[in-house]
Amino acid sequence: MRLALTVGLLLFGMTLPVLAADDKPSRVFELRTYHTPDGKLVDLHKRFRDHTCALLKKHGAELVGFWTPQDEKDGKAKTLIYLVAYPSREAATQTWKAFQADPEWQKAKAASEVDGKLTEKVDSVFLEPTDYSAMK
Repeated sequence: MRLALTVGLLLFGMTLPVLAADDKPSRVFELRTYHTPDGKLVDLHKRFRDHTCALLKKHGAELVGFWTPQDEKDGKAKTLIYLVAYPSREAATQTWKAFQADPEWQKAKAASEVDGKLTEKVDSVFLEPTDYSAMK
């Protein structure tokens, strides 16, 4: 059945991912949640727009998306959530190490925090896609 489906898809220029049951996905994802002090979310957005995104990309991160909760009970005015992809867990470690050592980042962070830190807490969860996930 899979062979017939693969042949049919190839005829139409589409392919199926080929993963054996024991194969690991080729990318790892990191879900990061930043909790800010009152009134600091706007400043955190500015730092991401003006500095953080470009620097993360420079050091190998693939920025998948950024979100804020819609509801106050979920931290609407105090929470930034984003998803990052890396080729591997080791690549993620190297990305963060290089990012944090980057003089541009250190300067941007210091300048953005002259009136206080922009985060109270950062949660990080590494994720791997399931075999039925559209994103791998």
